[in-house]
Amino acid sequence: MKRIFIIFTSIFILILAGCSEEEVTPHERLDDYFKLWEEQNFTQMYEMLTEESKEAYPTDQYIDRYEKIYSDLDITEVQLSYEKLSEEQIETALEEGIATLPFVGNMMTMAGPIEFNYEVTLKQIGEEEEKNWFLEWDPGFIFPEIKDGGEIRISVTEPRRGDILDRNRLPLALNGTVLEVGVVPGKLGDNPEASKEELAMLLNISVESIDKALSASWVKPDLFVPVGKQIPESNQELLDQLWQVEGVMTQKTTGRIYPLGEAAAHLVGYVGKITAEELEGQDSTRYTANDTIGKTGLERFFESELKGEKGIKIYTTKEGNDDITLAEKPVQNGKSIQTTIDINIQEKIYNSLENAPGTAAAIHPKTGETLALVSSPSFDPNKMVYGISQTEWDALQNNPDQPLFNRFSATYAPGSVIKPITAAIGLNNGTITPEEELEITGLSWGKGESWGNYEVTRVSEANPVNLMTAMTLSDNIYFAKKTVDMGGVAFTTGLQQFGLGEELPLEVPIATSSISSTGDLNDEVLLANTSYGQGEIEVSALHLASMYSAILNNGVMYKPVILLENELSQVWKEELVTTEQAGILQETLRNVVTNGTASYAKNSSFPISGKTGTAELKLTLDEEDGEQNGWFVGYPTNEQDIIIAMMMEKVQDIGASGLVVQKVTEVLEEIKK
Repeated sequence: MKRIFIIFTSIFILILAGCSEEEVTPHERLDDYFKLWEEQNFTQMYEMLTEESKEAYPTDQYIDRYEKIYSDLDITEVQLSYEKLSEEQIETALEEGIATLPFVGNMMTMAGPIEFNYEVTLKQIGEEEEKNWFLEWDPGFIFPEIKDGGEIRISVTEPRRGDILDRNRLPLALNGTVLEVGVVPGKLGDNPEASKEELAMLLNISVESIDKALSASWVKPDLFVPVGKQIPESNQELLDQLWQVEGVMTQKTTGRIYPLGEAAAHLVGYVGKITAEELEGQDSTRYTANDTIGKTGLERFFESELKGEKGIKIYTTKEGNDDITLAEKPVQNGKSIQTTIDINIQEKIYNSLENAPGTAAAIHPKTGETLALVSSPSFDPNKMVYGISQTEWDALQNNPDQPLFNRFSATYAPGSVIKPITAAIGLNNGTITPEEELEITGLSWGKGESWGNYEVTRVSEANPVNLMTAMTLSDNIYFAKKTVDMGGVAFTTGLQQFGLGEELPLEVPIATSSISSTGDLNDEVLLANTSYGQGEIEVSALHLASMYSAILNNGVMYKPVILLENELSQVWKEELVTTEQAGILQETLRNVVTNGTASYAKNSSFPISGKTGTAELKLTLDEEDGEQNGWFVGYPTNEQDIIIAMMMEKVQDIGASGLVVQKVTEVLEEIKK
């Protein structure tokens, strides 16, 4: 009896073991295939095809084609689903060795999502333990539209780059007509090589690049072949020379144009062909190796808005059939940006500098609008886009006046134009009272050995000296004495309240104005020198103009703005002076013109107020003579609708700050005509 029980138990275990070795279902096999598909593992997917499918579609028509199409279309987020068979259908499939299941494919492409419906047929192949399910495959699995042949195509519509406009919608940068230079091979004349050499010389390109363009498979003797250079219509001299070369022709096309040329080159910037390094950091759906990109200035800072989005269409094409669109993303042209810049003011200020090294910023003090940002000398941005010769480039690079350097984005020692700010700080913290008179004799003052016998000097002798006298005569000693009395901590705090040491809240990067190399004024000599704009203090022209606006706005300094769409008159700093103190400072600035160092401005047909400054660029305190930068910050006394802060370099032998007063006065006169 016991033996019978053991035999029965053994048979039962064998039966259970047999039941546990269930056949692989079509669902399990399809799940494995779809998982590999979603991972884009086309090599392992290929191993799951029937031998008939592999014979019909070798690896180049399956693995290679899948990989190329998925790469070209930038396919991601592949998701596959299918409707499962019923238990009865599974039993039938297992009996017949074939199963057909409808499925849905979803994926994201460079042109947007694609969804398609198809069906998969699996065949059970093999004997006993080797038995498994394999897929019958055809190109419809890639996209149903190419099941019976056809090709996948991509068409790209380039977006129109947005314009850069001034406050009156006049163009600072726009898409204008330029001329594409090319060659008609059959018209190169009796000496084609000489014609190509002359063309290469005029365009500053190589003969090899011309030959490469002419060797393209589509080229025919009577066809126009572009050589990769465009010329603005305004460059008539070069065009006349090109048209004299046999076989050379031009065709109109669209290109970037900068109407103000040198006058706004550093501000507006220019575009150029994207480099490999630049391409690495960009969205691959927006940029290719053939794209242009903003290189400098507003073109670079607002590249994302100006660029726009390419229109992309993915479609299938087959001879004798209409094209079928699989996915399409419409083109989005770049957004034009309207700035607060006034072309009229920008150009007049630039022209006034007459290519001398210098910079200027103009703002509307009541709104914070940036009206002009000027750097001189400059360069022609149109040449940067359409080809600058090596000779011209070398000349720019080697010019000691550095025309490629953007001066309005830099900071400089302000000299005496900082004195109104020093006065504002002193008035606000109670260190300076307008009526107080200091006894100052002689042209120098110091603290003897405790200062290493260093002395502060002044140009004009006056005694006693109050705030009005000190501002009018630009008395260094008065401001040094009052600031030393104030102390380094209080003066540093005051300068910080005016935004020094803090980034300007502006979309265009401007170097941060600084108080000193350490940020403090613990050394008394440094403190004294800083009070009148020497020492280590440095400010940008735009920041300086903004600081003066607080004097015109009863202690409020508005955020500088360069996009007209932004909110105007946004408070950046406030309570810098009281209304009464602002009035006192305005009186002193008018007196600087009527009785002081800015006397040239009296020639204006309307009242002008402002402050002059001369910053000596000495390497050491002991150095007697150094180069001088001249400053003037001026505004119409009554209207107070513009402040111009201008600096000119190396003015020690050409009129010092008086020359700058003349420039600003003449610009204001022209603007107010």
